[in-house]
Amino acid sequence: MRKKPELSLKTRALQYLARREYSRAELVAKLRPYAQIEDDFEQLQPVDLEALLDDLTARGWLSDARATTQLLHARRPRFGAQRITRELRQKGISDELIEQALPALKETELESARGVWQRKFGVLPQDDREKARQIRFLQTRGFGFDVIFKVLRQVQEDKDE
Repeated sequence: MRKKPELSLKTRALQYLARREYSRAELVAKLRPYAQIEDDFEQLQPVDLEALLDDLTARGWLSDARATTQLLHARRPRFGAQRITRELRQKGISDELIEQALPALKETELESARGVWQRKFGVLPQDDREKARQIRFLQTRGFGFDVIFKVLRQVQEDKDE
């Protein structure tokens, strides 16, 4: 069986970025295990990972702003602002970029919550136990109490009309 050729750090980075947008912190975590090479004396020498990432950023191939936009686009229909914000922070997105994304996220949060509620439940809760279950479900999706209660109130008002 033939051994696969060892990929350079830049090649690995480009392969990752070809699949989807990564934040700088995510790419560092993915590339760090490969960022050491062996020289002739079997000693590990670190490869300058930061220089590679700076080059990728300068060329426009790595962008935290694009990674943020992509995550927002993918998660907005199913999750609330709290959960998306937490995910962005876990991915190493700066607070500045998160703050820029929040207004647009807050605008559509009520519609998203209503859509999620409609797909999952579709009917008003019949008792307090069912209401608590629906509230917990929406909470785990990252919606705040104010949004959850607005959704339930709007559905009740629509039913009464």
